[in-house]
Amino acid sequence: MTSAFFTSRGGEFVPAAHAHSPWSPGMLHGRLLGGLAARAVEARYGDPGLHVARLTVDLFRNSPLLPVTVDTALVRDGRRIRVADATIRTEQGAIGRASAVLLRTGEQSDNEHLLTAPWDETPPDGPPPASQGWDPPFDMWWVPGRRRMWMREDRPLVDDERLTPIVRTALAGDFASPLTAMAEGGVAFINADYTLTLARLPEGELIGMEATGRIVAAGVSTGQVTLHDTAGPFGFCVVTALANPVPLRG
Repeated sequence: MTSAFFTSRGGEFVPAAHAHSPWSPGMLHGRLLGGLAARAVEARYGDPGLHVARLTVDLFRNSPLLPVTVDTALVRDGRRIRVADATIRTEQGAIGRASAVLLRTGEQSDNEHLLTAPWDETPPDGPPPASQGWDPPFDMWWVPGRRRMWMREDRPLVDDERLTPIVRTALAGDFASPLTAMAEGGVAFINADYTLTLARLPEGELIGMEATGRIVAAGVSTGQVTLHDTAGPFGFCVVTALANPVPLRG
């Protein structure tokens, strides 16, 4: 483990230098905003009987490496469903928001069928290969010749906190954009949002991602990935992105 992306200080989250986006060394990475939002929703509204089944993260404003605050609000609290929002701010104002739907778990009938089959990728058994060009702030194993990858977080999000499964998934979800849009020379689209839909939360530290669809028109892209862990598929992530032809850089 290396140092955290943020240090908590007086209700704010102060970013470290390595919290920057691959688009610019002076810009906060959008994946971290999704992680902070998931962390705040889980801390405020999580419950052992509730499961975060949907998380939408809107990334509508780029921000320098400034201290961040996260405000939450309960939208609905019913017997089987809880809905909560989170707003992410810096001194420049709101830079992102998230909406979460938590569903109460229960009995499942025995006649349910799995429509999304487990993939045939084995988990990595060694350290990730050396990066070529971009040095990601997490462990990453690309599957040669296919839009598939395994990833694993290698540092805390805040202080020395252990990452929870929903925070780990929220961090991973942002990569649905480059996974579906990656082309020779870099990524030509920057994501504006991503939505996770989760039948369950991942087991263990490894999260597998497989691009399963993409459509592009007039500078707007939408892509879909299937999320896997070592036990099988556990959800999907859909992302929308805008044309922004700047290659990834370290």
